[in-house]
Amino acid sequence: MPLDLTSLQQSGRVHVMLNAASRRGLRAVEQVRRHLDALGLHQVELTAVPSGAGLAAALDAAVAERPDLLVVGGGDGSVGAAAGRVAGTGTVLGVLPLGTANDFARTLQVPDDLALATRALRTGKVVDVDLGMARGFGPDTASRCLPFLNVASLGLSVGVTEKLSPRLKRRLGPLAYPAATLAAYRHHEPFAARLEFPDGDHPTMELDDLLQVAVGNGVHYGGGNTVSPTASVDDHTLDVYAIVRGRLREHVSIARLLRDGSLVDHDRVHHVLTRRVRVHTEPRLPVNLDGEVSLTTPVDFRVERNALQVVVPRESTAAVHDGRTGDTGLPERDVA
Repeated sequence: MPLDLTSLQQSGRVHVMLNAASRRGLRAVEQVRRHLDALGLHQVELTAVPSGAGLAAALDAAVAERPDLLVVGGGDGSVGAAAGRVAGTGTVLGVLPLGTANDFARTLQVPDDLALATRALRTGKVVDVDLGMARGFGPDTASRCLPFLNVASLGLSVGVTEKLSPRLKRRLGPLAYPAATLAAYRHHEPFAARLEFPDGDHPTMELDDLLQVAVGNGVHYGGGNTVSPTASVDDHTLDVYAIVRGRLREHVSIARLLRDGSLVDHDRVHHVLTRRVRVHTEPRLPVNLDGEVSLTTPVDFRVERNALQVVVPRESTAAVHDGRTGDTGLPERDVA
């Protein structure tokens, strides 16, 4: 059945949190309130967080109240921070795309138009999606386990993230990603990686002279690029690919295949599907989780199946609610 915000708001357990520091966040605050009022949702708690620095504390406070629905307006970083906190708690996650890339919203087929995205919270459906988890390990590294919704990556992508200044994103919007990629490519240093598969589904891969290694949980990343033609956010697997450095014209050909994910078929790209992979690199490299550089190799990546319940538009084909209990022990929920 559609998620009924009207009944939920009567219990006071719907919280809408907007990151006002996101690309469209500041001007969206009043717009979202107007859209909620137009839907008759006057009692929904709405919080605008003025800066990204205050988002973590605000999310902790909101999740501690155990809302039935937590709606997060912001970019992929904001949504990912919320996802890691509500996974397995019974709180349903809603998304309002207010950032630059909005790749998770694109994966869920949530409209970019704010009025339509808000309406989808009222008329949409609840589905199960997977959550990627990244854990740093090593003799000199404290173990940290962090979530990612879209893609975890290392190599060129970290350089792109470092070039993606807030000023560049505000000025160019989604075009900031190709501009930053070109700037990062000029300074990239190749690296070696060893990919281990603890579940035994693939032999260990020893790779040299690499441009990038990526581990995809969702479908989209980097402002609309596609992980692979068959990628899904609820297939319970990770798409792992490694790009071997080549001549510039080869990278240009690969770049043209990023949009639809067919780069995984290129002869300079190694691609496998797995539920778990350990990545070691030489030298040790920083790891980008959905646009946030958060860990350093070696890192263990795994997928938590059905870890999140999210609201999507009624017509979305992004995922299903299959009711299966996954690794997080989520109970079944009837939404059919």
